[in-house]
Amino acid sequence: MASSSPRTVEEIFKDYSARRSGLVRALTYDVDDFYSQCDPDKENLCLYGYPNEAWEVALPAEEVPPELPEPALGINFARDGMNRKDWLSLVAVHSDCWLLSVSFYFGARLNRNERKRLFSMINDLPTVFEVVTGRQPIKDKPTVESGSKSRNSTKRSIDGQPRSNPKLADENYEEDEEEQGDTFCGSCGGGYNSDEFWIGCDNCERWYHGKCVKITPAKAELIKFYKCPSCTKKVRQ
Repeated sequence: MASSSPRTVEEIFKDYSARRSGLVRALTYDVDDFYSQCDPDKENLCLYGYPNEAWEVALPAEEVPPELPEPALGINFARDGMNRKDWLSLVAVHSDCWLLSVSFYFGARLNRNERKRLFSMINDLPTVFEVVTGRQPIKDKPTVESGSKSRNSTKRSIDGQPRSNPKLADENYEEDEEEQGDTFCGSCGGGYNSDEFWIGCDNCERWYHGKCVKITPAKAELIKFYKCPSCTKKVRQ
């Protein structure tokens, strides 16, 4: 694996982002599946995120020392001993620690400025904990004056900085875009690419990539009051 390990700042950040996406999915959209796999009667289990954005609940590696830093051991033991939401938040915190450990394990050969740049890139994304608890910074959301139609106008680049968008329905939204640099997807936690459609929940006011919640611009046109999967699930419960 040594030869294929990420070496540059960009490669390590790409690895971090992909592993993070897998962990976020486990703790949000796949949360019921993740929860069921963390049986307290099983042995010490860990939550892994992989470079292909997949996640897995598995036993720790047998070799010592392991190929990579290990995630928190025994996350399953506390599952039934605390509130589900609090347990997920705790797993999220440990997942953030693990992600940083892996990235700086790969970055051990980087120089000081490169490590600083890597951490800056990582810090520009909300943590897994922030995504899971809904605490990621969201400010100055665009005013929705015409239902979900206006949501198609609010798109942004992947680095959080606004780009010129010829699809803007109203030029006034250009000012709104400049104020949304800290807005992230409530599902994957990523920023917005200028070519991607996103939609806001009219209930909790969190924002999502359309692809993450399986809503197309055409579907959004027909929705007068949109509820995200999380809010919809709460209503069912």
